[in-house]
Amino acid sequence: MKKIILLAAIAVLASCGSQKTTSSNDAASVQKTQPETPVQPQTPEPPQLLNGHLYGIQTKEAFQQAPFATWFQPRYEAYTLDEETKKALKKEMKGVKIRAYMGTWCGDSKRETPKFYKLLDEIGFKEKNLTLITVDRSKKKPVELVSSYDVIRVPTFIFYRKGKEIGRYVERPRESLEKDVLKIVTGEPYKHAYDH
Repeated sequence: MKKIILLAAIAVLASCGSQKTTSSNDAASVQKTQPETPVQPQTPEPPQLLNGHLYGIQTKEAFQQAPFATWFQPRYEAYTLDEETKKALKKEMKGVKIRAYMGTWCGDSKRETPKFYKLLDEIGFKEKNLTLITVDRSKKKPVELVSSYDVIRVPTFIFYRKGKEIGRYVERPRESLEKDVLKIVTGEPYKHAYDH
């Protein structure tokens, strides 16, 4: 019994999110209160660090530097997209902007962010339409970039069209990264991994 309780506690602590859950109604209220897609602020040179982790707005180049390249590059190179879904995404991503949150301290972020960049690169998505923000463990800082976006778990990729949120990919796929993203951008019914 003690082993079961210990394993459950470890599973809860290992997650890259908080214990707050978001219902569909909560998501609808967030969409009404969050600001429209912001213009991408200037990325600092060199990338900012906080306690050895990336902090603030980043570009792909930040992940290609030590020590982050040790996990980013192998996962980026190893990910293979489904060709049919990739082809559909190339067409459907037109007019889409993305606001993404991740933590370099988070295993889920380390797993999904390289795949996400590989997806964007393979469909020819312009990085100027992506604002990627690295956060602290509380997912509340940097305050000016996080508040009003209801980021509970990382990674969270928020998709916008015409300034309105059209969906979120949160922490892990239901099917696969590219199939989940395709559902979001085409308006098919989709609930992220924590939307019940």
